[in-house]
Amino acid sequence: MNEADIGKYAFGVDIGGTTVKLGLFDRDAHVLDKWEIPTVKDNEGAAILPDIAESIRSKMKEKSILLDEVVGVGVGAPGAVDDEGVMVNGAVNLGWGVFNLSNTLNGYLHLPVESANDANVAAYGEMWQGGGKGYKNLVAVTLGTGVGGGIIVNGKILNGAVGGAGEIGHIHIEDNEPEQCGCKNRGCLEQYASATGIVRLAKRRLEKDASPSILREGGELTAKAVFDAVKAGDVVAVEIAQRFGEYLGKGLAAVADVVNPEVFVIGGGVSKAGEILLSYIEPAFQKYVFPACRGAKFTLATLGNDAGIYGAAGLILR
Repeated sequence: MNEADIGKYAFGVDIGGTTVKLGLFDRDAHVLDKWEIPTVKDNEGAAILPDIAESIRSKMKEKSILLDEVVGVGVGAPGAVDDEGVMVNGAVNLGWGVFNLSNTLNGYLHLPVESANDANVAAYGEMWQGGGKGYKNLVAVTLGTGVGGGIIVNGKILNGAVGGAGEIGHIHIEDNEPEQCGCKNRGCLEQYASATGIVRLAKRRLEKDASPSILREGGELTAKAVFDAVKAGDVVAVEIAQRFGEYLGKGLAAVADVVNPEVFVIGGGVSKAGEILLSYIEPAFQKYVFPACRGAKFTLATLGNDAGIYGAAGLILR
């Protein structure tokens, strides 16, 4: 084998509760193939890593890739993962307890394995090849069913002591919240800035008075519906968006005061609203942030559902 052929490829793996996404990358960060397999959670998730290993071996055989040609495998997993690859609290939604994910998958594949929390890995992907490309200090914010976060400092994932860093969705932002967050606390950022949080804000605003609004016309009340109404000039929807922006801007100002990022990369389903989303976040951010941190830029994520496999491969290739 030519020496130049050694280390030609890497695999990126993003483990989700329903499917495992996998990608084959060359060392220049081009995705050569991507595919999915089911996440089999029976028997406490015992088959998940063997299934991943078998899928990678099968892809190597299909592409005539030799073991020496693979730099390694990167993995994003739904749980806190420390710097040694240990799932420090397990992963309840997969049935996993505490174990060393990296070492276990290495035992199946005999390839180097690097692993990290899935949100952190997605953030790494956006830094490496997505909306944060060109920056070394960034915060990736995922606005979906919840609010996820990943923090990159000087080009490296900020894991924290036990892999729990970046949980920005659970920053306390509101003292007077009667409803419980999924984490059992009250007043978390996630309760106002996630897709479900925006719907909560919308329902409360619509119940406040009888002001006319497109949102009262019988369609499903969703975060998308709110921002579609904003784009249509609906006054009530604009009030809801301003409230959302106030909460999220304030929360991200607190994050910026601690880690001083160059850029916030906003992704997740809510980000499909586009640039208009940023116009509600940035003014509140500027109002609350420490002056030295005001230069942080805001941009939209670009990798979508592929951020996880890109970031996982990036753990190996960078």
